[in-house]
Amino acid sequence: MTCMTEELGLRARKKKQTAARIWRVAVDLCSERGFDHVSVAEIAEAAEVSKMTVFNYFGTKEGVIVSPMEEHVGDPARAVRERQPGESAVAAMRGQFLEQISGRDPSIGLSGDPRALKVRQLISETPPLAHRMVIFHMSSVQLLADALAEETGDMLLARVAASQLIGARNALIVENHQRTLVGDPLEEIAEDCAALAERVFGQVEKGLQGYPGKN
Repeated sequence: MTCMTEELGLRARKKKQTAARIWRVAVDLCSERGFDHVSVAEIAEAAEVSKMTVFNYFGTKEGVIVSPMEEHVGDPARAVRERQPGESAVAAMRGQFLEQISGRDPSIGLSGDPRALKVRQLISETPPLAHRMVIFHMSSVQLLADALAEETGDMLLARVAASQLIGARNALIVENHQRTLVGDPLEEIAEDCAALAERVFGQVEKGLQGYPGKN
């Protein structure tokens, strides 16, 4: 049993390493030549994998570029579902976001990796990637709305609340990206982001008034 567990763990690590290598290669190639001028076959060759491996890991060329973001599509919904009794959805999401700031999580725009900035640039100049991010945003809102509606039974208000919460979260992430683009130090951005998170989620909380209560 131990050997099998170790083997599965090794396979998972190798798979993660391969995915990371494909992503790095894809971001570099697309940044140099433009997203539309790089084929999946070229990405595969540069990453020393088969074309089928790229598709198996990411599904599409767009998926390769934005996969690190999309891995976090369910973060807000998870924060709400796992929150403590008596804790509001706003408090749960604020707590999760502050933890991500503390961990310098790249998914919220706190990354020292230059490729993260390349990805933001690619998204801004490539319609298929921008469209993919719109779908990502909509999915994140719906997942959060589903989690809220499970407790309240009211999907309409759940969607309203989810849109406000995701909007607040995204505004903070955009601020982090913009400051990174102008060259502000990562540690300074993170420190300011923590204060901004308290302010932004506090504003949302005033409107939602502790919605929804959890027994």
